[in-house]
Formats: sequence, structure tokens, C-alpha cells
Amino acid sequence: MHRRPGLSARLKLTLSYAGFLAVAGALLLAVVWGFLLRYVPDNSQGLLGVSPNRYLLVRTFVPAAAVAMVCLLVFGLVGGWILAGRMLAPLTQITDAARMAGNGSLSHRIRMKGRQDEFRELSDAFDSMLEQLESHVAEQQRFAANASHELRTPLAVSRTLLDVARKDPTRDRGELIERLQAVNTRAIGLTEALLLLSRSDRGNFTRERVDLSLIAEEAAETLLPLAEQRRITLDVTGGAARTSGSAELLLRMVTNLVQNAIVHNLPADGTVTVRTEAHGDTSVLRVENTGRPLPPELVPTLTEPFQRGTERARTDEHAGVGLGLAIVHSVVRAHDGTLDLVPRPAGGLLVTVRLPAGGPRRCGPCAELQQLEHSSKEARTDEGGRTASGDAASDGRDETKGDP
Repeated sequence: MHRRPGLSARLKLTLSYAGFLAVAGALLLAVVWGFLLRYVPDNSQGLLGVSPNRYLLVRTFVPAAAVAMVCLLVFGLVGGWILAGRMLAPLTQITDAARMAGNGSLSHRIRMKGRQDEFRELSDAFDSMLEQLESHVAEQQRFAANASHELRTPLAVSRTLLDVARKDPTRDRGELIERLQAVNTRAIGLTEALLLLSRSDRGNFTRERVDLSLIAEEAAETLLPLAEQRRITLDVTGGAARTSGSAELLLRMVTNLVQNAIVHNLPADGTVTVRTEAHGDTSVLRVENTGRPLPPELVPTLTEPFQRGTERARTDEHAGVGLGLAIVHSVVRAHDGTLDLVPRPAGGLLVTVRLPAGGPRRCGPCAELQQLEHSSKEARTDEGGRTASGDAASDGRDETKGDP
């Protein structure tokens, strides 16, 4: 913002200090004048050299008082300038740090020393803000790089298929179209997952009373064919667990969790248990599955976008795009909940979602997320009326990551 030049804060404080001293000195002189000199007789016509009088005191007092006022004013200006500089020194450090942050240097920290006061409290808050901002920017840059890498793969495959078809006109077109459709479907699913994730922290959505137990039953019913195909026992237990939020977003969250629990399980005869319960003002959803043991250092990274464990990355028809638990985490955070991932000693993962039973305390994702859910289903519906593989609610191949 363009502003006209003005006095600095240091100069304003200096003038205020000097002005205060000058006013105090003037009041002191006024007190001396009003309450002392009026009791001295006005004997200007008498013997001036013999007895003190008002005229004599005025002649001697006024010049001395003027010199004292000038000295007091100079002292106030010099002392005020030094004192203001010392008082504003912490603010200068904060200003320099803010200017560096504005130029793109987010790694700088003030770390002001000394005992707690207003300036040091502001400094600590600014350091905390810079730390969060640096982390957010790094996360966004990493997300953009990963998204570009993930999107480049299906595009490169499509280009290769088209180049092969152009060089070999005798190639079976049906096979080419089928492979292009599969690649395009995966690219659409990835794009929609990116849109869902990128909009998860903006605006509001329509809230309604939701029972997590009913949502868990719906998700289990949808994914039951996938569980039977993989010879996985899917069990839904527990009681009512009511919360407030978006039913469609919460269904996406539970579907992602249950699908991941089915896909990342034992080759056969595994189990997936979904349990809902209410504890006071908290509604709890637990999804537990069998499977291979997970390294403890891998678990904290599972909610990061595009982060797949090396041993958990899949290449079959249920390979996700690496955003499943990232979407789950975003939906849980939007509903003011918490997401805990704990590896089971015998193998597999225990995922616990806790949501406030009385409704979230602040706003979550925007209403566009619900429209995105509807539009994504319509966009991915093929000619036979069946949703494509990118829709988890239809055939279990959601844009999920290789996580639980």
C-alpha cells in the first residue's frame, strides 16, 4: 500500500518523552511562581539592595528558569531518542524478519532472547507462524511435484499407445481402445481425487446428523463383493455413533478405510472388522484388518499424499493413486476429528477415527465437495451405466493410496 511519508515511531516516542518532561517542568515552575512569589512583597520602589522583593526574584528567577527549561527539553529529546531506540529494538528485529519472509526466506527465525514481554511474545508468535508457513509451502511444493509425476504417467502411456497404433495400422483397435479407456479412467480418478483434496480446507458444507454405524454398514455392503472375491471376512459391529457433518464425505472416508483394509490384507482368509461406538461426546469408528507387519516408521507417512510403502504399493487392478488416506485425513480434520493409525503386532493396521458427537466446532470443507461427489460419479459412468474403476462406491477401485 502506498502511504505518504510520516514520522517514525522512534521520533514520535522521542517527542512524546520530551514533551512530557517539558510540560512537567512548566508545571513545576508554575507551582513555584504561583505559590512562592505571591507571598513575597512587591517592593520594587524600596531599597532593592537591602530587602528581597518580588521584582528582584523575578529578575533573577526567570532567566534561570528559561535555561532550566531548555536543558530539560534537550535532555528529554536526547534521553527519549536513546530510550525509544532501546525499546523499539525488538520491533526492528521482527520487521527485518518479516521483510526477509516477504522476499521468500521462510527459514529465518528471530529467536529473541530475554524475559517474557509483549515484544518477545510477538516474536515467538511470528516464529511459530513462519515455521507453519514454511512447512505448508514445502508440503504444497511436494504435493505439486508428486501430482505432476502421477499425472505424467497415464499421459505418457496414452501417448505411447497412440504412437504404436499410428506406426502399426494393423494393430487390434479394440485392444487399443480398451487400454486407452483404462488409462484415461485412472487419470480421471486421480484428477478428481486431487480436486477433492485441494478443496478440503475451504468454505462450508451443509451439515446434517449422521450415524457412523449406518455409514459403515453401507460401505461394507458396497465392498462386500470385493471382500468375498479376495476371501476376506468383513464384519461390522457396534452401536450408534452420531455426529454432525456431510454424509457423502463421511461415506467416502469410511469407504476408503474399508477398501484399503480389504486390499492390503492377507492373500486369503483375512479379516476386516469395522466397529462404531459412542463415548460421551465423542463418536468412534475403528477399522482393523489383518495383513503383513508394518514398520513403525512407515505408519506416520501413510496420510501424506502419494506416499506408499514400498512393500505395500500395488500394481494389480486395485492399485490406487496414493490419495486414499490423505482424503480420509482431510475429511476427518474438516469435521474436527482425529485420525490415529497403529500397526498391529500380528500384522495389519488399526485405524481409529474420533469425531465430536455434538458436531464440529468450526467450518470444514466447502459445499463444492458434495457437488464434486455427484459430478465425479456421473463423469465416470460408462456406456453400460456402471461407474468406472475410479469410483470406490461402485467396484472398490477408489482413488486410494496403498495404505492400511
